[in-house]
Amino acid sequence: MSNISSNLKYLRKKKGHTQQQFADAMGIKRSLIGAYEEDRAEPKYDLLKKIAEYFELTIDEFINENINDSWKPKPKSQGSNLRILSISVDKDDNENIEMVPVKASAGYLNGFSDPQYIKDLPKFQLPLPFLKQGTFRAFEIVGDSMLPIQSGSVILGEYLDNWNDVKTGETYVIISKNEGVVYKRAGNRFKENKELKLISDNKVYDPYTIAAEDILEIWKAKAYISSTLPDPTPEPTIETLTNMMSQMQKSISQLNKN
Repeated sequence: MSNISSNLKYLRKKKGHTQQQFADAMGIKRSLIGAYEEDRAEPKYDLLKKIAEYFELTIDEFINENINDSWKPKPKSQGSNLRILSISVDKDDNENIEMVPVKASAGYLNGFSDPQYIKDLPKFQLPLPFLKQGTFRAFEIVGDSMLPIQSGSVILGEYLDNWNDVKTGETYVIISKNEGVVYKRAGNRFKENKELKLISDNKVYDPYTIAAEDILEIWKAKAYISSTLPDPTPEPTIETLTNMMSQMQKSISQLNKN
């Protein structure tokens, strides 16, 4: 009997549910509950996730732990608890860089830990030295909240396993239940709080905070790909030259004081 079948049977009975009551709660047929508990079938990923959440467990705990009266969940420290990351590899067993286009970003919230979903994403390799260590994923971003990086650019992110490594002022792709896929600058160290402050480079947009329990993944931005090339630097005007001279005079004055 697999852990799934024994855990499901134990947890259902502990809740005081009959198979029919639990099937109604999950929105499926009672016969499927019987098949899962008798180890004649296993639930698909979406249902597996729903069952784990119903019993307030992680998918990892529900699948891999032998849950009974003596079982105790492992402490979950915010930001540093183990997460399962699904990846894909090429024929030489090298990790791919999976691409999450805008049209797939909604589906990514449900499939980010599903190996089959990750396998079906577009993927590529880049022969760059800084990509030899770590796990990377590419995310297409939309909107003007992070100008001068243009809407439609692709952010190349490195998977951040320990959220306590988030550094103030650096940029990240944040995957969350409510916001989806966003590219923002961190406004605080994660370990200082149970929430993360997200800041847009475009000051038209106000900073906001996101709760730890809402976050699914964090990817540290390492590079970006864009089809929009930067505009030339504008010619200096009398006003800008005057401001530069004023700043230089202040700097010289400060040096003389010191």
